[in-house]
Amino acid sequence: MKKSLLLIPLIIVACKKEPAVTNVPDKDSTVVTEMPDSVVKADSVALRKKDSIINNAPATKEVLRKGVMRSEKEGQIIRTADASQLPFTLGEEFTKDDQDLILKLTHYDRPTIKAKISTKDKDFNIRFNQIRLPDGNYDGPFGREITYETPGKGEVWLIIGKSNMASGNTKGSFTVSLE
Repeated sequence: MKKSLLLIPLIIVACKKEPAVTNVPDKDSTVVTEMPDSVVKADSVALRKKDSIINNAPATKEVLRKGVMRSEKEGQIIRTADASQLPFTLGEEFTKDDQDLILKLTHYDRPTIKAKISTKDKDFNIRFNQIRLPDGNYDGPFGREITYETPGKGEVWLIIGKSNMASGNTKGSFTVSLE
């Protein structure tokens, strides 16, 4: 009898479930159901666009869509996506000062990359800081929109963060639209 009483807490701990993340297809969109209201509101306008939407709650660190992953290390958010999924819009949020987003596009084979950062806050200090080209060279800085001829094929990185030459809020939600 005493042995069975010792097993009950172990069974309860083993049966605890993680919060469920549900993908709900809406045409060519994916929505994560457990998202803070601020992120849902920021991305709700983007959901009405015809491009694919990849929404994200800041705590989500798993595959949200085929080939799109998210990880966070020391103030850097790293998102990886296969370029075959273009065009799409990606929702993200900076919660700390001096955060960066590195958006890695694998298998990029188009001659030009076009991207735009959108925010609701006009005082949000955010821009494309650099682009890393398939040959390993970097270029930048840029503004909130970028159209860039990409030499060669391979992995292209878009590095997004604050501008040291400007002031303004460095925390908040934003979207990045890629074509």
